[in-house]
Amino acid sequence: MKLKKINEKLQEALIENGLTEANALQKETFAAIKSGADAIVIAPPKSGKTTTIVLNVIQRLEKEFEESPRALIMVETKEKVQEMKDLFETLGNYTDLRVYGVHEKGDVDFDKNQISMGIDVLIGTPNRLSDMMSSAGYDVNQIKMFIIEDTDILLRLRFDTKIARISEAMGKTQRLFFSEHTTERIEILADKIMIEPFFFEIEEDEEEGEQEATE
Repeated sequence: MKLKKINEKLQEALIENGLTEANALQKETFAAIKSGADAIVIAPPKSGKTTTIVLNVIQRLEKEFEESPRALIMVETKEKVQEMKDLFETLGNYTDLRVYGVHEKGDVDFDKNQISMGIDVLIGTPNRLSDMMSSAGYDVNQIKMFIIEDTDILLRLRFDTKIARISEAMGKTQRLFFSEHTTERIEILADKIMIEPFFFEIEEDEEEGEQEATE
């Protein structure tokens, strides 16, 4: 994938999985996200948002480090937790990054024990991430990336207070919103928790040549 200064191990996994060309979304957002800046990314379905999230997290974190999570990713459902975890396993195949997923159907005590053994990326649903943070289930002090997938949907479901509370607890970090649509709720939350975010909007006609099978 032709992206400037992309991690060699990530590049190897991308090529192995047939992702040899960056699409419009990846080309436009890669440099800004790599820089550590906050960003709001608006793109239609099947534009590769999940792939973009995963490759940017791998690019930024690179390898296993200490025990506390350095990327926190919020998704809507248990199924999306598993989908993203699977994609991390695929694209992070040549790294030693440790990825863990939590959701309401899982056992909280088991999850806490697994997390305490050391992870780099934590993916979870809003309620489980919020509840676990409240009960000291994971440490937010080392988080470098806080990412919300399907931000428009989660805010429509009234998770804005939980997102803001988690964000406030972690202090200085990169915050990224990925969404199909831009909404007033997204703008309000961004004003509360982001610092001068980049804004990217990918149109339908920019998707030609798309190779990703994931959202």
